[in-house]
Amino acid sequence: MALVAADLRDPRVLVACGFGCGFLPKAPGTWGSILGVGLWLLVPDDLLWQIVVCTGGFLLGSWLVERVCQRYGVIDAPEIVFDEIVGVWIALIGVPFDIGWLLYGFVWFRLFDILKPWPVGWADRSLKGGIGVMVDDVLAGLLALGVLNVSVFLIATFF
Repeated sequence: MALVAADLRDPRVLVACGFGCGFLPKAPGTWGSILGVGLWLLVPDDLLWQIVVCTGGFLLGSWLVERVCQRYGVIDAPEIVFDEIVGVWIALIGVPFDIGWLLYGFVWFRLFDILKPWPVGWADRSLKGGIGVMVDDVLAGLLALGVLNVSVFLIATFF
């Protein structure tokens, strides 16, 4: 059975589907990532807090997505966007809280999530269950994090 908006009455579905973002028309992963950036603004601008939030998000997401997928008989339904939320959080770890940097991180995360370069594509094809749904977005977030941190370093060094 597929997920439908009426399933948002289940708190697990509500969170896994980004409080309804996953049901918005066209590009649910992008909507979930936008929500992720907005939620990131609530996280203290402190590296330790950011790592704790991302780790907790990954653990919660792995459990939550597994339960939703089992309950509704789906593998990686497009409506499930909690993985994008956590993935964009990872991309933004340690990045200055500035609209330009947040947008830059969002764009790089979405590019890596959509294009799925190695190892993102490998994880997407090979890993199953809640962890499998989460890991490809974690890897996309780590790749984006690398690009952002190199960019921050280069700008700080040369400008």
